[in-house]
Amino acid sequence: MFGIIRPCRHRMSEGLATSWMAHLCGLCLALRDDHGQLARIATNYDGLIISALVEAQVPGAEASAKWRRTAGPCPLRGMRTAPVATGEGARLAAAVSLVLASAKMRDHIDDRDGAMARRPVAAAARTVARRWDRAGARTGGGLGFDTAVLVDAVDRQSGIEALARTGTPLLTVTEPTETATAAAFGYTAVLAGRPGNRAPLEEAGRLFGRLAHLLDAVEDQPADAASGAWNPLTATGTGRDEARRLCDDAVRGVRLALKDAEFTDGGLVHVLLAHELRRSVDRAFGGSCAHAHPDALDARGPDGSRPAGSPQLSGNPYSPGQSPYAPGGPGFPPNNFPPPEPPRRRGLIVGCAMWSALCCTCQLCCRDHYDDPWNGRRREGWCSNCDCDCCDACDCCDGCDCCDCGCDCGC
Repeated sequence: MFGIIRPCRHRMSEGLATSWMAHLCGLCLALRDDHGQLARIATNYDGLIISALVEAQVPGAEASAKWRRTAGPCPLRGMRTAPVATGEGARLAAAVSLVLASAKMRDHIDDRDGAMARRPVAAAARTVARRWDRAGARTGGGLGFDTAVLVDAVDRQSGIEALARTGTPLLTVTEPTETATAAAFGYTAVLAGRPGNRAPLEEAGRLFGRLAHLLDAVEDQPADAASGAWNPLTATGTGRDEARRLCDDAVRGVRLALKDAEFTDGGLVHVLLAHELRRSVDRAFGGSCAHAHPDALDARGPDGSRPAGSPQLSGNPYSPGQSPYAPGGPGFPPNNFPPPEPPRRRGLIVGCAMWSALCCTCQLCCRDHYDDPWNGRRREGWCSNCDCDCCDACDCCDGCDCCDCGCDCGC
């Protein structure tokens, strides 16, 4: 898995977490169905946003009928069935993910990263990348989406990087990525039958692409410096403070763009692109909470207390069990889909067999969460690296006014 948005389940209601997993599994299965088992390695956390955007814009009744199905047992779900996203949204997400994954693969080949430094491996990877480009184009063409804009952006990227020097504007380097993601985000409005949403979603996609490029550069800069690989921040002489400013501006721009779009059920999209996008920026720059940024303007005194009457812009403004995304809360999405049936408890022999399978595939330790082999309950992985400080993270979004999600901090 790769991507800049990696939400923690502790910060999501059960309904939103189920919906997020439905889009993730739907993307994986769409890649398998259209392009074969190998293509499933292109599954990524950011690609599912395309599927979520399409579903968020279609009418609720239509979404229930067309955009979900029950998938069979999967080892990554503890061999249990689950509702997964399907239809044109998942297929568009698969096409975009495949083309961009091939671009990422070629980038690793050009940088001679890891095994790609070996010529036989690099040659095989180039063959796979070319095959994925063609496969993504076929799927996109079947949906009316021309992936040529993605391929063109990828081809222009290397030329722009070769010409970049100290003093080159950083946004010149990020432009191809912005163009590609803008096209993908905007086309979700066409698939959903909401042409009026195309312009604001293209703007949101453009800024999301900028963030993806910048955060990748920030996270890779130490390793790139050690290996001598090309990095946009180093090549253009851009400092981390300026990169942070550009990221913060992009997050605000995404929120404003979402405000201009109309959604039938934008709960998951809002969580991913307003709340979790800010946390991705904080994580890349070494922070743990969005409200630690100076924009939060937290009115605490030197001793940590807050003066009477001052606005609470940091911390969790809700008492336990009163998150805006909890069932019945103002941010809880409409119940467009029937809740999944509770998993049946397995017997001793089958449960032990499933426990052995989870152990042998490292799911017990390497995954953030896994389903209990016996009762199906969600468990934390032994090496889980949750960044939400045991559910103590902020539930509001530090003054954003992108939509009415129920927060009392200005959302």
